[in-house]
Amino acid sequence: MLGFILPLILIGGVAFGGSDMKLESKAFREGESIPKKYTCDGIDVSPPLSWSGAPKETKSFILIMDDPDAPIGTFTHWIVYDIPPHVGGFEEDFPKTPELEGIKQGMNDFGYVGYGGPCPPKGHGTHRYFFKLYALDLSSLELPPGATRRQVEERMKGHILGETSLMGRYKRD
Repeated sequence: MLGFILPLILIGGVAFGGSDMKLESKAFREGESIPKKYTCDGIDVSPPLSWSGAPKETKSFILIMDDPDAPIGTFTHWIVYDIPPHVGGFEEDFPKTPELEGIKQGMNDFGYVGYGGPCPPKGHGTHRYFFKLYALDLSSLELPPGATRRQVEERMKGHILGETSLMGRYKRD
């Protein structure tokens, strides 16, 4: 297994059977500021994330990060899908490649595949960034790498077993 994936047994959470999904990061807590390192003002790498408590029927996960405070409307920063159920998170700096070990990444609103960190317009105030994790009853969305958010959301309709989120904030002066 590649080093960017955290198996469930390493994150200290209950893998399955729990009713409360939880999504966390070692880099920031719910509602806190996202460190500059993970933004366009830093080196723009994804933060470490870990999750637990997925329903026992989970066959895959989807992770979507977005900014609902963007001036043009909700801006999608990251889409990861077909994440196997044995994966319990990602280490910092998830590779910006379309597909790794069957895990696929979609097209973000910056126009490329992979993570694009917080980068609100200067002077636009503090923005909220939501990392949303969905547990699905499908092992694959059967979409190619580089799918759009609309395509991913269309395929996941009716297949969500559980969901959770983690929200961080960022402001550029």
